[in-house]
Amino acid sequence: MKKLKLLFVMLIGILLVPCTVLAEEKDPVNVYFFYGNGCPHCAEAEEFFDSIEDELGDKFDIVSYETWYDTDNVDLMNEVADIRKEEPQGVPYIIIGNQSWDGYTSSYDDEIIDKIQSEYEKDTDSRYDVMTYVESVNGKKEDNYASDIAVVIAIVLVVAGIGFGIWYARRKAN
Repeated sequence: MKKLKLLFVMLIGILLVPCTVLAEEKDPVNVYFFYGNGCPHCAEAEEFFDSIEDELGDKFDIVSYETWYDTDNVDLMNEVADIRKEEPQGVPYIIIGNQSWDGYTSSYDDEIIDKIQSEYEKDTDSRYDVMTYVESVNGKKEDNYASDIAVVIAIVLVVAGIGFGIWYARRKAN
């Protein structure tokens, strides 16, 4: 019976380790960057993002959309701006969470860094991401249920292990 209890405790421990690891992982924050190829202010913004890559690179992903030569990206920028009830005056147009910057100047640097860090600290599910709304409006929403499936499988295995342990203990008792 002691061996069975030990085996059961080990099984539970093995099953809970992946759930703990999954819970601690954080996805990087999406930084939406609408820019024009050849725009000097856009180039300055790109240099800024490159300069914080070593310090904050694991906390954010740049999602870039060139708008001067790609009309689809212009349409997307306008759609995003409409959802946000904004009218960008040009590029760069930077969006992080529920905040945006129209144009770029180095005086935005601290604000952008603070926004990246504050968004990163939030649970991934509670972050505001404007592209989620764009995708759902356009019928392109792709749900990623991989972590949910892993949790459900772990729960099923734990319940099955407990059920098996109870069944086995009753069988041994009889």
